[in-house]
This record gives sequence, C-alpha cells and structure tokens, in this order.
Amino acid sequence: MKITKPRLALICGILCISIFPILIKLKLAPGLISAFYRMTFAVILLLPYVLITKSFKMPKTKFLLLAVLCGILFSSDVAVWNIAIQDSSATQASLLTNLSPLWVGIGSFFFLKIKPATNFWIGTIVSLFGMITLVGFGFFMDLNFDQAFLFAVLSGILYSIYLLVSKKVLSDVDVLSFMTISLLASSIYLGILCYCLNQPFTGFSDTGWFVLILQAVICQLCAWLSISYATQHMRATRVSLSLLSQAVITSVLAWLFLEEQITLQMVFGGIILLFGIRITFYDKAISLKGLFSKN
Repeated sequence: MKITKPRLALICGILCISIFPILIKLKLAPGLISAFYRMTFAVILLLPYVLITKSFKMPKTKFLLLAVLCGILFSSDVAVWNIAIQDSSATQASLLTNLSPLWVGIGSFFFLKIKPATNFWIGTIVSLFGMITLVGFGFFMDLNFDQAFLFAVLSGILYSIYLLVSKKVLSDVDVLSFMTISLLASSIYLGILCYCLNQPFTGFSDTGWFVLILQAVICQLCAWLSISYATQHMRATRVSLSLLSQAVITSVLAWLFLEEQITLQMVFGGIILLFGIRITFYDKAISLKGLFSKN
C-alpha cells in the first residue's frame, strides 16, 4: 500500500485521537465540560494563527452554513456520546458509536456521486466482526435497548452525517478556514449546552487544566486538521472505517499507561479489525463471484 500524504495525515490523526480516551479516563474534569474546553482552547489557539497569516478565507454563504452545521453536528455527537456513557457503559457506547462507517456507506450510496466500492462493504463486514470479537460475543447478550442505547446509536449517526457534510464542505473550503468556523460553532453550542446543564466551568486542578489544553492541542487541532485534510483528499467511507483502528490503539495505550488487561481475544479482534480496514485500501476491486468461482 502506497503511503500518500492524505494517508499519512489520516494515520497521524488516528494516533492523536486515540490518546483522548486515556485522558478522559483520568477523570480530572466532567466529560461534557472537557469537550467544551477541547473545542474552545483549540479555536483560541487556531484563530490568531489564521488571522495573522491571513489563512482564513470566508467561504460562500452556502458552505459557511454547512461548516457551522458541521460544528453543531460534531458537538452533538460528543454530547450524546457522553450521555450514553453516563447512562450505560463506555464499552456499549463506543461499540454502537463505531457503527458510523455503516451509516457513512449508506449515506454515500444515496447522497454522494462516488458510491462505496465492493471492497468497502467487505471491509466493513470484516471490521465490524473484528469489533465484535474485540468486545466479546457475550457482551451483546447484555445490551439494554433503552435511552442510552438510542443515544449511542444516535452518536454514530451524527458522526457519519458530520463526515459526509464535511466532505462536501471541504470540496470548496480549505481545511484551516473550515476548522476555524466549525470550532467556533462547536464552542458556542457546547458552551450553551454546558451552561444549561449547570456544568462546572472552573475549579479544576493544575493538572486538570493541563490535560484540557493537551486535549485541545493534540486531540482536536492536530487530530482533526489531519483528518480533515485526509477527508478532503480521500473517500469519506474509507476515512470513517479507518477511524475504527483507534479502538485498537487506545487499548494498547490503556494497557501501557492505565494497566488495563489485554486478552488474546482482544488481540485477535484487533487483527481482524485492521485487516478489514486494509481491504478497503486494496486498489483492485475484489469480486465475490471471483472468490467463489473455480479456476
């Protein structure tokens, strides 16, 4: 597989967002307020740069509104994902949120000119099987189809819509301008949401503030500038499925820094998941008929 700039950017972005769950598990600030400061600190750092370097270009009204919509979609995804975690478990919420590649594929099929290839659907099935193996088949026996379940599914749907809309916006708007607009919208939206839900905006330790800034720099700016660049030059379906690999990386980081156990089943599931992602990057179309036909 040839490593191009968009693919390298995607790898860097995935590595950056994989750190986020580790920082959240430190529990130095509530999840929702962490999301607010992640967006706010990121835009505070990005805005002076784009203004001084004159990198910000005001897009047409249509794309400006779509970029704002992207910010609201991304913020809503974070909000409902946090609620799902609070009302159930991080495992259930993460698993259901990671159904987003399926929604992206369906959305691309109906709304984008470039339709998902056979390789995408095969890779999606293999990757989802890897996710199930990673979590454990018995886990599905305990799923509760309650509000938390619906919110976790909604998170995946919102995230998939975000990827599809951002793909549309990035066809006409440069990455820095898009990120500036979407981050402003996200910060305002999450700020109002946190205020309405009486979330604490202050009172954190020095370490807590440091982690909040770290989230903004690494998990938001570095990660999503890279992922947005990749989205601009790659298929949205391929990007969304590749982001599943963050679950594997996060598991390894949790093992290294939080002493969380990694079982043989998790390793096997991670290998299957990554293999599914690799299938989508295979340039030659895979023919199911060819796989089962006799030579």
